[in-house]
Amino acid sequence: RDTLAAEEPLEIRVAGKQIAVTMRTPGDDFDLVAGYLVGEGVVRERHQLARMRFCGDSACSGPVGLTPSASQDPHRVEAAHDTYNIVDVDLAPGTELPLWSLDRTTYTTSACGVCGKSSIEAVRANAHWSVETDPLRISAQTLYSLPKTLRAGQKLFATTGGLHAAGLFGADGTLLCVREDVGRHNAVDKVIGWALRNDRLPLRGHLLAVSGRASFELVQKSAAAGIPVLAAVSAPSSLAVQLARECGMTLAGFVRGESANVYCGTHRISPAG
Repeated sequence: RDTLAAEEPLEIRVAGKQIAVTMRTPGDDFDLVAGYLVGEGVVRERHQLARMRFCGDSACSGPVGLTPSASQDPHRVEAAHDTYNIVDVDLAPGTELPLWSLDRTTYTTSACGVCGKSSIEAVRANAHWSVETDPLRISAQTLYSLPKTLRAGQKLFATTGGLHAAGLFGADGTLLCVREDVGRHNAVDKVIGWALRNDRLPLRGHLLAVSGRASFELVQKSAAAGIPVLAAVSAPSSLAVQLARECGMTLAGFVRGESANVYCGTHRISPAG
């Protein structure tokens, strides 16, 4: 009998206000929400998240989560209450929601996330960190190794065959964090959220690898976290390449075996020797 990948809606609230609903694979939900807020320009440091909690009903009277510090093991709280599909976030004083969130709710799907919501100009204006000047240099062999290492870290994919993955790597190709989800944008949010909650932002000198294609939104999220290199197993979109070029990122696609297409930022990749 097949093991199917779980997919359920997650409602994201800030101070009780619904700002987004996304279809995701339950698990690592605090990471997902934190990463989503990074991508939307709401937070960029862990202390800006005063509290996260799961809500069991519309009144948000469910179990209260810990303050979002990795040292306090919030994943243990998540594991105990992973049937809850609402996460409410309290922001620290001085951290405000952007204007777009005050009058509408964003609905995303597991396929595309917030497709086309942001223009390239808006992404550049919202960027907290510049990746253009990141001095990271990696070898072509390190780039080629990423998909295999990422695949080895996909524990859920081995049983379901139906999940995307995103992995954060150090400059030497060491896998630091891997997350899986039915939505590629959710997997990236979970990785970036993990980094935020471990005080690792901005992610200068790091690489992000994804198991599928590289979309505009994945480049957007990477740039928001300060990631200079994005590598995808499949093709990038034209708008993804355009945004990566504008941001000064390195974008590689079709990273398979001993080959890859590097669409921009080639100066960061040393040729195979």
